Amino acid sequence: MAAKQTAASVGAGALALKDSPYVQRLIEDAELRENIREAYESLRKAYGRLSNGKAPAKAILDDKKLQKELRSAAVSLRDAGEALREGPKRRKKRHWGRRLLILVVGAGVALALSEGLRQKVLDLLFGAEEEFDYSSTTTPATPAPSPGATTPA
Repeated sequence: MAAKQTAASVGAGALALKDSPYVQRLIEDAELRENIREAYESLRKAYGRLSNGKAPAKAILDDKKLQKELRSAAVSLRDAGEALREGPKRRKKRHWGRRLLILVVGAGVALALSEGLRQKVLDLLFGAEEEFDYSSTTTPATPAPSPGATTPA
């Protein structure tokens, strides 16, 4: 009888845990999981440095790497706690800024690679270039003799 009661309470506990908003948030939020993982890694490294044979007080005060790992763990835990308090983040379904950036980059690449397209865009912006032939109305001047040059006699 005790085994049945224990199994039933474990099952009820698992269902209650499944419906917990914290568990749901942990499942859905990759950033929260990353913060928890970073905190765990930092604390594991800090524990390794702390248990290297030095007195714990001396290690905490003197070991800069240990201080860095503890600081990193504290920041990651703070970020995870804030993420849990804020609740789930709403994802925007429209990414107009990203789409616009891709469109602009694609248009720039197309203009850079296509001479014909570039010419069409320039014609649309500034008007088509008029073809004309240049004909001079002046006659070319005869070159003056350079000084020191001998003239035929």
